Amino acid sequence: MVQEESTTDHGVVTGAGGEPQPVPQELNDLRALRALAQPRRQQMLQHLTVHGPATSATLARALGLNTGATSYHLRELARYGFVEETQGSGHGRERWWRLVPGDRRFPPRSRQSAETRLVMDELNHHAYAADLELFEQLQRETGGAEAGEWADAFPYSRGTMRLTVPELREFFEEYIALLNRYKRSDADTPTGARTVLTRFLAFPAPAPAPASAPAAAHAPAPEPAPARDEAAADNRKETETS
Repeated sequence: MVQEESTTDHGVVTGAGGEPQPVPQELNDLRALRALAQPRRQQMLQHLTVHGPATSATLARALGLNTGATSYHLRELARYGFVEETQGSGHGRERWWRLVPGDRRFPPRSRQSAETRLVMDELNHHAYAADLELFEQLQRETGGAEAGEWADAFPYSRGTMRLTVPELREFFEEYIALLNRYKRSDADTPTGARTVLTRFLAFPAPAPAPASAPAAAHAPAPEPAPARDEAAADNRKETETS
């Protein structure tokens, strides 16, 4: 990601619907980053992304937690603006929660403190591990003919480019613009559409090691070992006395 920039959820769109594009928000509060890096909260956010609004009880059943734990994690996520209460289809006093849309970005690594970098590394580790696990799970579950056209809907790409830092920044912003172009409100979502998860990862390849001549090329050749008279050695052994 460009300069450790990332988006948790890109939110509203521009384009056909005419909605305003979200203003990028930098997540520079270490407390908010810590709240986001908690593995259980990452799972809850992913569930809300895939399945939409849910109650603490729904999340507890889905993730194998108790409702006390999910309620606590939801309150912590709400404190930093990642989720919010919404009108749901439940009954009584059930509280429904949804993701708060927005273009959230991590601060550039050059401006991160050592403590922030540790939190960021932990967050990225858990987030990408969860993404890969979900991708593999969906591949297994959507492999049969009963899945229809979605059985083949797992495009992925690996590539290389030669870019300057400004060009990589521009490439990232064009990717975000492309995501926003395809975002739709619920009212504009066509029949047959499903939630599709996208992930972006770009990084410079390791720098090549400095060229150096092999040490063996300059080392003197070893002197040949003196030839050994095997027959004489055998004869000596035969004539040696104990």
